[in-house]
Amino acid sequence: MTYAIGLQLTQEHGYALAVAASSALLLQYLAAKAGSLRKKADVPYPYMYAERSVAEKNPIANKHNCHQRAHQNTLEAYPIFLVLFTISAIKYPLIASGAGATWIFSRIMYAQGYYTGDPSQRQRGVFGYLGLITLLGASIKTCFDLIM
Repeated sequence: MTYAIGLQLTQEHGYALAVAASSALLLQYLAAKAGSLRKKADVPYPYMYAERSVAEKNPIANKHNCHQRAHQNTLEAYPIFLVLFTISAIKYPLIASGAGATWIFSRIMYAQGYYTGDPSQRQRGVFGYLGLITLLGASIKTCFDLIM
């Protein structure tokens, strides 16, 4: 059995599209921050991080590693965010927009904490899980609504 899918976008979907675009800007911001210390830390391409022995002796290399890790961890979480955000936004664009904006802001706070050079400070962004849990719930509800 096949279904014809008609997609009708509402004004509320505009918020979801703005959050999606903002998430791409977030990734660019984190990449630029990580790249800004690469040369100062003397980390040549294709290497992502300064060796531990170097980072332990060189504060700039340590900061580079923290910047790079904040970016890399966000890239690792991004596909999950995008899938849940996209599914949620189909039926619940305002909820998805609020939860997505929360996640984006939490990643900025996470990165700012990591940028201190003390990785334990990354916990400043832990509230982002509220956004992800909300997106998970809205995704499940969207799927359930479409199945029933």
